[in-house]
Amino acid sequence: MPARRRKVVALTALGVAPLALTALAAAPASAHGTMGDPVSRVAQCYAEGPESPKSDACRAAVAAGGTQALYDWNGIRIGEANGQHRTLIPDGKLCSANNEEFKGLDLPRADWPATRVSAGPYTFKYRVTAPHKGTFKVYVTKAGHDPARPPAWSDLDLDHPVATATDPVASGGFYTFSGTLPQRSGKQLLYAIWQRSDSPEAFYSCSDVSFGGGATGGSGTTSSSSPAPTASAPSDQQIEAGADKSAVEHHGHGGADASTSADPATAAAAANEPKAAGTSENLAETGADDSSSYIAIGGAAALALGAATLFLSVSSVRRGRHGR
Repeated sequence: MPARRRKVVALTALGVAPLALTALAAAPASAHGTMGDPVSRVAQCYAEGPESPKSDACRAAVAAGGTQALYDWNGIRIGEANGQHRTLIPDGKLCSANNEEFKGLDLPRADWPATRVSAGPYTFKYRVTAPHKGTFKVYVTKAGHDPARPPAWSDLDLDHPVATATDPVASGGFYTFSGTLPQRSGKQLLYAIWQRSDSPEAFYSCSDVSFGGGATGGSGTTSSSSPAPTASAPSDQQIEAGADKSAVEHHGHGGADASTSADPATAAAAANEPKAAGTSENLAETGADDSSSYIAIGGAAALALGAATLFLSVSSVRRGRHGR
C-alpha cells in the first residue's frame, strides 16, 4: 500500500471511527412506565381517548388538567426521588406525584373505572417503555377506604405491601411479578412505586380496583357488573398512535434533570428491550420503535465516517499534487 494511502487509512481509523463510536455510545438510556394490570388511572383515561374520554371521571380529569397528561401517560415521575416519596409527595396528591400536569388524576371521585379483583394471588403487569433495574412496591388502601376522598399516605397499608419485586425481567412490554391481595370490600386503590436503583428517579401510579363478586386481571375470569365502569388498558396501537403527541422526552428525561438518565444500555441490555405485546417491535418511550433512534444515530455516524474519509482522501491527493 502506498505511503499516502496508508496515511489516509490510519487517520480515518484514529480520527473518525472514535466519532462513530461516540455517537453510538451517546444514545441515552430511558425509563418510563405505569401500571398496566390493574390498569392505572392515567392509562385507563388514555385508553378511552385523550380528546374525548368516555367515563365521567376521565372527562373530569381532562377538564382539570388537560389532555397532555394522558399523552404523557408514562411520565408520572420524580427525577430526584431517591426513596423520599412521602417527603416529596403531599397527602391528596399521590396519583399525580405532586406534578401539576397530572393533577386531574387526584380528583376525589367514587366513579373512577375499576378493575374487578378478589383477595388472593394476583399477577401484576407494569407497562414499561424501557427496562431498568429497580424495585417495585404496590400498596393497597386500608379497609374502610372512602374513594370519594383524595388518598393520603395514612390511607395506605404501608407496612404490608401487596407486592414487592426487585429487578424483574421485562418481557412483551411489561414487567410481570406476583403479589397477594388481602381481604377487602368495595372500591379500593392500589398505589405502585417503581424506584430505580440505577438512578434516583421514581415512577408512581394509582390503580382503582373493586373487590367482591368475581375477579378479573391476574386471574382472568369474568366478573359481574361494577358500580364504576370497567377498566381497560390501552392497546399497542393506541400507544403508537399517540406517540408523536407525547411531551415525555424520548430516550431521556429532559434537560432539567439529565442526571437521572443512566449510562447507555449495553448490547446485552438492548437485546432485552421490551417489545409490544404480539409484535417484534421494540417499544420506545411512548410505544414507538426504539430501534429507529439507534438506526438514525448509526446512519449519521456512517455518513460522518464517509464524509471524513472523502475529505481526508481529497486532502491527501491535493497535498501530493502540490508536492510534485
